[in-house]
Amino acid sequence: MSTNSRMTTAVHVLTWMAFDRRGTDKEIATSQRIATSVNTNPVVIRRCLGELRDAGLVESVRGRSGGWVLSCDPGEITLLDVYRATGSEALFGMHAAPPDAECYVGHGISSALTGVYGEATRAMCQVLRSTTIRDVLRSSLADFPELWESQGLQGGISQR
Repeated sequence: MSTNSRMTTAVHVLTWMAFDRRGTDKEIATSQRIATSVNTNPVVIRRCLGELRDAGLVESVRGRSGGWVLSCDPGEITLLDVYRATGSEALFGMHAAPPDAECYVGHGISSALTGVYGEATRAMCQVLRSTTIRDVLRSSLADFPELWESQGLQGGISQR
């Protein structure tokens, strides 16, 4: 079994863009520049940016010096927004093939887990809703408080 890292990549992209755009005279973010931070291929970043654009979280800037910009303030983008933009995959899935209905456990396991999984998903969404890209940026820069302060990012760094 494997985990999906699309959400993590998308949060990294948005957080990097928030950090990169601290001032208004910064150059526009390109998939190549973002890919360096994420340590992946720019194609992966462009695919991610497409999902984020479709969700209204980023905008593309066309032209010779084109690239990507955040559509709104990083304090307004929640991790729930990012989760939804990247496909809102279920935390847990049911069996790939239906269990044996003649087995006592196999007969009721799906209905027993559906409620538990639903509750876990609701709890996860609540946590994601209360965390913004700005919060992630603040936590990411915890080891570099001088960056936070010197770049005009208000509020200092606090651990979540």
